[in-house]
Amino acid sequence: MNTLPETILRHAQSLPEGGVLLPKEFLHLGSRPAVDQAFSRLTKAGKLLRVARGTYATPVAGRFGSRAPAPEKVVQALAEQSGEIVVPHGASAANSLGLTQQVPIREVYLTSGRTRKLKLGRSEVLVKHAPRWMLALGSRPAGAAVRALAWIGPMHASESVLSLHRTLPHTEWQALASARATLPGWMAKAIGQEAMHG
Repeated sequence: MNTLPETILRHAQSLPEGGVLLPKEFLHLGSRPAVDQAFSRLTKAGKLLRVARGTYATPVAGRFGSRAPAPEKVVQALAEQSGEIVVPHGASAANSLGLTQQVPIREVYLTSGRTRKLKLGRSEVLVKHAPRWMLALGSRPAGAAVRALAWIGPMHASESVLSLHRTLPHTEWQALASARATLPGWMAKAIGQEAMHG
């Protein structure tokens, strides 16, 4: 018969990189204190990483020892589990859309859920609650454009919107232009003015 830590570890190792485990999932195998103790032992032994309160992930074995799973994979797994929308921050979006050369130093994601910090090895990832309008278009390019513009701000909105009009696929530009009513006034105005040019 497998012990509780072995059962937890086997399940953890069956998950893809970044997959998350919650002690609640194992309450059918033992009492809450027993489950918590098993997670605590596995964490101390380096077999699990505690990424946030009550949330664990498996380290990834590599050529040079084990490392924390990729932040975007952990964030994605958390989103799937909680049903939240989680997308990259506006600074990352602006960089990926070519609106800035700046590469964000810290990994930040925006979520429809609560704000929390994830600890992944030596790095910390911030998952920050965002207003609904920032998440309305999801992770598609038009949604990234909204978050990029929010990060860039009203001062440089016009030239950024012009650049987006040139670089976004037509369907994504249409989606962005159609979402104007849900966006802040300055952003809606910049997009509307650019849309008038065809």
